[in-house]
Amino acid sequence: MRHLISPLDLSVEELDELLVLANDIEKNPQKYAHACDGLKLATCFYEASTRTRLSFEAAMLNLGGSVLGFSDAKSSSAAKGESVSDTIRVISCYADICAIRHPKEGAALVASSKSGIPVINAGDGGHQHPTQTLTDLLTIYSLKNRLGNMTIGLCGDLKFGRTVHSLIHALIRYPGIKFVLISPEELRIPDYIREDVLKKNNVPFMELERLEDALPDLDILYMTRVQEERFFNEEDYVRMKDFYILTKEKLKLAREDMLILHPLPRVNEISVEVDDDPRAVYFKQAQYGVYVRMALILTLLKWR
Repeated sequence: MRHLISPLDLSVEELDELLVLANDIEKNPQKYAHACDGLKLATCFYEASTRTRLSFEAAMLNLGGSVLGFSDAKSSSAAKGESVSDTIRVISCYADICAIRHPKEGAALVASSKSGIPVINAGDGGHQHPTQTLTDLLTIYSLKNRLGNMTIGLCGDLKFGRTVHSLIHALIRYPGIKFVLISPEELRIPDYIREDVLKKNNVPFMELERLEDALPDLDILYMTRVQEERFFNEEDYVRMKDFYILTKEKLKLAREDMLILHPLPRVNEISVEVDDDPRAVYFKQAQYGVYVRMALILTLLKWR
């Protein structure tokens, strides 16, 4: 039985196979419409979510399966003090596969160690978000026709941004990847990512504070919001939240073929006037999330 807790749980070859499968699902949805007939996905969301939870549910329904679960810890037995370990043991009696989101780092790993069914990490605190990474990779692969030989700008909250951490882990395995890390000093990438992931693997990167300085050189701009829920006090959040706002004016500095990605939700870090720019693909990215989660569900159930 296999789980997906980190992007590194999939080899590069398995990842490539998954993306090919997702592309086929996009092109031939009817071919997969009954692939999961009679099977159930449990969505255990201890933390708020729109895209991740609904795209998992849409993915399983598109495959002919059904969905059960909860969207708030308060509506589960966690409110009574039940542990994640006990919850997943119970869920294993009811479902064939589980997607779990939890505010505590490592919660999905704990669940996988006690589970009788495949577990998918749908986000654990500020740590990892592997299915968002799969979504990001499918978006880039589908629109750029490659995953290597690119300069990727990561902008905003790089300290707490689990989507950023997961994406870096995944992309360093492809050749010719260079990162430009754009953030205020208070929200710079964690030391363990800088030292143990980027430097240890000899991945070229630079750290900048001004978005305008990075834009001319980027193939991909990955914007993130400053996450209020990760801050310990309101004052720090208010000071940081408007540090970066991508506008049409700033985009004049960027290449015509640069892609703008965002894991969403957006607050105000991308002006709505940018939405009509052909380089803005973040809503298309949300659609790709359904295809790649369909491919992941099929893959993990096959491995079970």
